[in-house]
Amino acid sequence: MFNKRTLISYQCWIFLILHSLLPLPYSSAHTITNDNDKDKAIFILAGQSNMAGRGGVINNVWDQIIPSASTANPSILRLDAKLHWREAKEPLHKGIDVNHTCGVGPGMVFANSIIGRVGVVGLVPCAVGGTNISQWSRGGWLYGQLLRRAAAAVRDGGSIQGLVWYQGESDTVLKVDAERYQHKLEKLFLDIRSDLQSPLLPIIQVAIASGEGPYIAEVRRAQMGVDLLNFKTIDAMGLPLEPDNLHLTSPAQVYLGVKLADAFLQFLPTEAQPSPNNMLIQKNEANVLHVFCSYITIIIGLLFISLH
Repeated sequence: MFNKRTLISYQCWIFLILHSLLPLPYSSAHTITNDNDKDKAIFILAGQSNMAGRGGVINNVWDQIIPSASTANPSILRLDAKLHWREAKEPLHKGIDVNHTCGVGPGMVFANSIIGRVGVVGLVPCAVGGTNISQWSRGGWLYGQLLRRAAAAVRDGGSIQGLVWYQGESDTVLKVDAERYQHKLEKLFLDIRSDLQSPLLPIIQVAIASGEGPYIAEVRRAQMGVDLLNFKTIDAMGLPLEPDNLHLTSPAQVYLGVKLADAFLQFLPTEAQPSPNNMLIQKNEANVLHVFCSYITIIIGLLFISLH
């Protein structure tokens, strides 16, 4: 009824099918392994000088001291001014914030702090020093550049996971700008989500610690008043400033980067931890299936022998 080749073929297929039903070990099924930069988690960094980074910059000269938390990592990439992915390193906004001397910002610390959860990180620097909220509105050059860079970032794979925003110091000069700040900020965030076709894109903003004018409290109140889904605010007030009393020091940027990372990680689902009982049940189920497969293999082998 069966020839030798057919019987062996059936035996192999049954064995493979049964083994394909075996559960994966828990660690293999739940460990994040994302070392392919085509699957990178992309973050847009936008705003003005404190996002671009002025840590270590005094009298327009950067001291080139890079904190250990800001060191380069092959799994942290940066979209450069020519829209190419490069290994990221400080200063992140070099070539983007072209009319200013850039130093340490919060971006590298942020990336180093989340890499263990998200895998390869792609940073898209867009911040430009001295810019006010009106300059970032839809239809303006800064807004257009942000969208162009965002589109280039996902061209070869990956997905935009969040917007990190630090801006407002320039809107403390005039009272009218401070009074209109909240409306313009909320509209900007909604426009970005709409144009990126990501209505629930996580957004983390930094509430300013300093300003160029007297209306710091008014802008901060506006920032704290933003009420959107998937939105968090990190308060920079009280962090140490450079001698210009405007820009965060390198240690302050390190602290801020960690806080930004903590905020983003809160958007991610909590990783379920296996209970000892569940692990025992899973192990027992796997053992039963292995025994079953062995019995089937033996039965088929005996059948083959009896036919010959």
